[in-house]
Amino acid sequence: MIIQPILLILMPISFSTYQLIIYSWIGLAVLIFLLLLRVTAPYGRHTSAKWGPQIDNHLGWFFMEFPALVVMTYVLIRNFSTHSMAIEIMIGLYCLHYFNRSFVFPFRIHTKGKKMPVLIMSSGIFFNLCNTFLLGYYFSNFAVNDNSWLTDPKFIVGILVFILGAWINWQSDNILINLRKPNETGYRIPAGWLFNYISCPNMFGELIEWAGFAILCWNLPALTFFIWTAANLIPRALSHHKWYKAKFANYPKERKAIVPYLF
Repeated sequence: MIIQPILLILMPISFSTYQLIIYSWIGLAVLIFLLLLRVTAPYGRHTSAKWGPQIDNHLGWFFMEFPALVVMTYVLIRNFSTHSMAIEIMIGLYCLHYFNRSFVFPFRIHTKGKKMPVLIMSSGIFFNLCNTFLLGYYFSNFAVNDNSWLTDPKFIVGILVFILGAWINWQSDNILINLRKPNETGYRIPAGWLFNYISCPNMFGELIEWAGFAILCWNLPALTFFIWTAANLIPRALSHHKWYKAKFANYPKERKAIVPYLF
């Protein structure tokens, strides 16, 4: 798996080979999902020094997310003269998400003094690079979305779903960030809005966001990205939910973890 991005850069591959790589990557996502249901990823409130050297939480988030922005921006610039406007919008939305995750979110969170294992940061970099290379390679070599795609119902619905998910994600982040003053380090029970129904509306929003992206792109690598997002976020939300219930005796019993009324 580690050599996939290198192969995609250094040599052209057929679509059948590309599909084989994608299906292998989906298979790994399923395995990671099953693993994360049993092992809690050690960052955020679950950080543990047992997982090796650590880095400042803000820098960890930046280094973890920034490579995806760099690679996809390169794809956009390199193919700007040949891509249709529809493909440029797809790439632009992807870059918008990672601009927020690289330059906005890490420097807004009030987590002074908190650390992230370098192992988790490195895993995030690897995940983001692989997914971005797979998407970027598809956009550069196999995508056939001309500008007629701009009026396709899937494209329009997908953009609306993507925007809804991004708004839910950002609004939830704002509520969580404002729960804690700049110099505070403790945790509180979030309340109001979607927090009345689920413990992790920020992750719920991100799931919706990438579901929208898969719809508007309507291709295999975008669907694969959504699958990987779900494989990471659903176990993480379940761990958060379990942590809240263990830490706060008065935690609302009717709340679910990530999808209202379901789980």
